[in-house]
Amino acid sequence: MRPASVLSEHRLRGWLVAAAVTGVAAAARLPALGRPHALVFDETYYVKDAWTLLHLGYESQWPKDPNPAFVAGDVHTYLTSASFVVHPQVGKWLIALGEQLVGVQSAVGWRISTALAGIIAVLLLTRIARRLFRSTALGALAGLLMAVDGLAIVQSRTGLLDNFLMVLVLGAFGALLLDRDRTAERLERLTAPPRAATRFGPSLGARPWRLLAGVLLGLAIGTKWSALWYMAAFGLVAVAWDASARQRAGVRRWWQGMLLRDAGLAFVWLVPVALLTYVGSWASWFATSGGYDRQWATSHPGEGVSWLPDALRSWWHYHREMWNFHTHLDSPHPYAAHAYTWLIQWRPTSFYYETPKPALAACGADRCSQAVTSLGNPLIWWLGTIAILVALWWVVRRRDSIAALGLTGVAAGWLPWLLFPDRTIFTFYSIIYLPYLVLLIVWAVDRFLERPSSAKIGVAVATGVLIVAVSVFFWPIWTAATVPFRFWQLHMWLPSWV
Repeated sequence: MRPASVLSEHRLRGWLVAAAVTGVAAAARLPALGRPHALVFDETYYVKDAWTLLHLGYESQWPKDPNPAFVAGDVHTYLTSASFVVHPQVGKWLIALGEQLVGVQSAVGWRISTALAGIIAVLLLTRIARRLFRSTALGALAGLLMAVDGLAIVQSRTGLLDNFLMVLVLGAFGALLLDRDRTAERLERLTAPPRAATRFGPSLGARPWRLLAGVLLGLAIGTKWSALWYMAAFGLVAVAWDASARQRAGVRRWWQGMLLRDAGLAFVWLVPVALLTYVGSWASWFATSGGYDRQWATSHPGEGVSWLPDALRSWWHYHREMWNFHTHLDSPHPYAAHAYTWLIQWRPTSFYYETPKPALAACGADRCSQAVTSLGNPLIWWLGTIAILVALWWVVRRRDSIAALGLTGVAAGWLPWLLFPDRTIFTFYSIIYLPYLVLLIVWAVDRFLERPSSAKIGVAVATGVLIVAVSVFFWPIWTAATVPFRFWQLHMWLPSWV
């Protein structure tokens, strides 16, 4: 066992490295955050919805063609009639927090919350990877890859919901990881001599980190329903960790002990807590009388789930309408992309494109471009795809737990979308599983350097430098910098990116 002073120094070094990597994330996300001063892609919905939530407690309608006036600073033209929206309120409340703190007249106010969420995600991933791999260097690598990835940067600079979804799910994962380690330590203490391990092992009582995971998952579901897949996946992971901890502690019937002592409580800490948190996230809708479908039960007596109180009956009907929308959405869109193409970033989403004029004044060329392209760093995503294939083979051959964990995180955010081939979906939805793709890349590096040599280290360092260089090269078209049209063309490596 290492002395306390050595452990403290080790922890301090870990936090300093995490702070440095987080600084890189901030440097990639915060400069010129208000550029472009325009409602980019689905900001046209979420930014204005957040503003009416802040003032009315529900999302309301706007007059025809409200965006020019809103962008110009006339932000109080909203109506009091409710708007039908298809995502819960948590992410929009977080956008509203930024609007309240910074002001809605500046695009920085629309985006500051999601920028902070992206920066926090890098810090979380750095610490999570350090704990998983027991290595400060590998933790820093994970954070750095997340910090410089283009999809993560664009999502952090745009007032959409997916970045909040990603960081809340990642926070829940981190909480469960802490619960895993605290539980293992506690089991070792409770079963160490002179105590004799019981047949099923001891009960573990309250587990606050697991409770926090349930709350964060509830908030994630309150941002987008796709977090439900992570609640299911993480629940299975948590139970597997409990069984493994009992086995390592010497419990004779460890899997029966997990079923008797842990599985039921794992369900309680995650599912009911998450669902109660989700219901609570609709508090403002329940508190108003004008929210969409808020009075449905009053005007439809005896319909719907009749045994529920009117407020919950209206709420449930609203959810049925949201579900019907999501399961029948098939409107054509030029940037729609099937889920099986997401890993290789085949069809990134163009959030914004303008040709500034006069060109010479804007960029010094005859023709200029200003773009926000939601494209991941190609090297990160292509290497991540290879890492997935290697991890699949390694899990089958070696039953590697970290590889299985990374695959679970990717699968929960990606595979469900393959079930909806006709639905209109976009590549930027893949931000939710980017942290786990990064963990697989780091895992592959760890395996590659398991028997280090100067050649292997050289390849790893050169690849890392190349990834950072690619991010520097693409940063202008991730951040709406005004560049010569030819410069923009040089970034369109595949015809499908245009």
